[in-house]
Amino acid sequence: QLQLVESGGDLVQPGGSLRLSCAASGFTLEYATIGWFRQAPGKEREGVSSIRTFDDGTTFADSVKERFTISRDTANNTVFLQLNSLKPEDTGIYYCAAVRWSLTRSMMLQPPNYDYWGQGTQVTVSS
Repeated sequence: QLQLVESGGDLVQPGGSLRLSCAASGFTLEYATIGWFRQAPGKEREGVSSIRTFDDGTTFADSVKERFTISRDTANNTVFLQLNSLKPEDTGIYYCAAVRWSLTRSMMLQPPNYDYWGQGTQVTVSS
């Protein structure tokens, strides 16, 4: 059974940092695309960042470039999202998602292209 479990969400002050983890089980991350998405109350789910494991190709939403980074630990089948210089507008539930092939860059931040989803972890940025 393929499963994704997110962790690391928390309440943090503006300007702070968090590291989110997405642990995958039931499949390996090789030749997969893992994406991070977020959803704020009353808003649609939006793509934040994604990594394509066969070439470590990455992509980021314009709103998080230069502040967020994505990485993976192949040995532990885990993908990380490092959130720096957090802003109140970064608040939301963060989900990781996976698809078992390599997406093109234009597809990597689009939720319908992913088959498997975690249950999410809450990130709240507030003073």
